[in-house]
Amino acid sequence: MTTNTSIHEAVREHYAERIKNSASCCGPSDCCSPNNSLYPEQLLTTVPSDVASTSYGCGDPITLASLQPGQTVLDLGSGAGLDCFFAAQKVGEGGKVIGVDMTPEMIERAQGSAKRMNIQNVEFRQGYLEALPVESNSVDVTISNCVINLSPDKEKVFAEAFRVMKPGGKLAVSDIVTDGELPEPIRKSLSAWAGCVAGAVDAKEYIGMMEAVGFTDISIAPVFFDKETVDAAIDDMKDMVELKTIARDDVYKAVYSAKITAYKPL
Repeated sequence: MTTNTSIHEAVREHYAERIKNSASCCGPSDCCSPNNSLYPEQLLTTVPSDVASTSYGCGDPITLASLQPGQTVLDLGSGAGLDCFFAAQKVGEGGKVIGVDMTPEMIERAQGSAKRMNIQNVEFRQGYLEALPVESNSVDVTISNCVINLSPDKEKVFAEAFRVMKPGGKLAVSDIVTDGELPEPIRKSLSAWAGCVAGAVDAKEYIGMMEAVGFTDISIAPVFFDKETVDAAIDDMKDMVELKTIARDDVYKAVYSAKITAYKPL
């Protein structure tokens, strides 16, 4: 691992604490869905309930990816491994899934769950998304679930994803983006970085970074949050920023989850 910033440390400590204290989903101050209703029910029933409930995502990149048997899949920020386990089912014994995460506690949990479920075609590697421990031109599909927004250098993440993907490969991402700029107090708060809010950039900027590294055929579809989720994220910062300086209506309109797909040209 060659990249480390105060933002990386804040995010790593946040999620390490989550996984050490509870196997359940993160709370409403994060970007995930507390009841994990983001996935099809038939998909959730294919793994043990404690594994299904340990999710930190904001969408369903598995359905978005349309995975096929035999493919090699990379999960950027694999966390406790849920999306990797779903992907492993889709690609079958002839396929392979690689999960990369910077948090040792997440890697340990994911490896333990894979062993318990006897999933043989999944491998978890510790590393930064800005310096992926993955060979170039080796991945058919790259997925990610509410993680790229946490990176302080998103264009480097996209460049690394582009590097490791095979020509013709697909990127399928659920992530937090904005329509316009976030209020400055939110953007500066490290706790908000860990909660998926402050790291979000404008959708046009997000697409621009993808195009800059070579991705084409980019599609982005918004899925808006309810007010309770946004309120919880802001309230989580009460010790970090002066809440009176934040116009909540601006945040309600600005922040949303997005379904994003793109391709590496042949």
